[in-house]
Amino acid sequence: MKISAAFPPVPATPEHIGLAEKLGYSTAWVYDTPALQLDCWMTLALAAARTSRIRLGPGVMIPSLRHPMVTASAIATLVSLVGESRVIIGIGTGFTGRRAMGQKPLRWQDMPRTVGDIRRLLAGETVEIEGAATSMLHWPGQAPNRPIEVPFVLGVNGPKGLETAAAMRCGVITSRPRPDADYDKSLDVILLGFGTILDPGETLSSQRVINTAGPGVMVAYHAFLEQNDARLERLPNAKRFVELANAVDPGQRHMALHSGHLTELNAIDRQVITGEAMSITPLVCKPAELPERLDGLATQGITEVAFQPMGDVTRELTTFARAAGLQRAT
Repeated sequence: MKISAAFPPVPATPEHIGLAEKLGYSTAWVYDTPALQLDCWMTLALAAARTSRIRLGPGVMIPSLRHPMVTASAIATLVSLVGESRVIIGIGTGFTGRRAMGQKPLRWQDMPRTVGDIRRLLAGETVEIEGAATSMLHWPGQAPNRPIEVPFVLGVNGPKGLETAAAMRCGVITSRPRPDADYDKSLDVILLGFGTILDPGETLSSQRVINTAGPGVMVAYHAFLEQNDARLERLPNAKRFVELANAVDPGQRHMALHSGHLTELNAIDRQVITGEAMSITPLVCKPAELPERLDGLATQGITEVAFQPMGDVTRELTTFARAAGLQRAT
């Protein structure tokens, strides 16, 4: 089981990625959420200047936000800074990245072409995009030599995404795995995980725990509502959540729901979140319980956990690394 970390692109993130490297995390994933935080590629470049070992990549990038050539050039830039072996590219359909701007996620049926165009550009091929021939025209010394070969993973949560990733020979990154998910055809299965390691005397209802893990827990409420997923009904206080969400002007609802996404509890979240809801994530636990929980995830097919620290990020990265047994943190 690999232990990685995930971060929103905020001003402090490059320094936090430097700490993650010192603690022994294997990869630093950075969200692509321009409506909520800063630019993921600039954040990754700043992190590259502060690190020497940890893998870096967007987790996950939304391809519709940029022309394929812009994305290929961004990947080439990161490779020029840290080398191919330290770059991994996560790509998704846009839950948050697009929904926070009031747009529907991309269609899975379009993903092979979209990702394929980026891969072919990186390979040095000429690709037809928007009716015109397009190629990386960078001369020697202006970018890494082509082909540029880096692994791609797809952000998925349902069967269509899994099927697409398998067909494209990509790994997957998921935050809400379904109980019946079949990962047998997936090369790598990365769980984007939320939680906190409990201090002595703390419970699931402790305010620090709710403030720290709550933003990650509430993402399930947001997603299930927007996807009309019946699993929402089984979440604690779900009826109140639906009432509050439906009370918002439909034209403004996407902004109300995604405000503070994965960083803070927004106005609706604070009226819904309870200590009981903390049990949604397996990563809210005592230090001694974490190894067993990670083993349980491994039996489900998870090969890597990307832990997103919230609240006191230094405290969260350090305590999780120590509980997970990362050698550099002990």
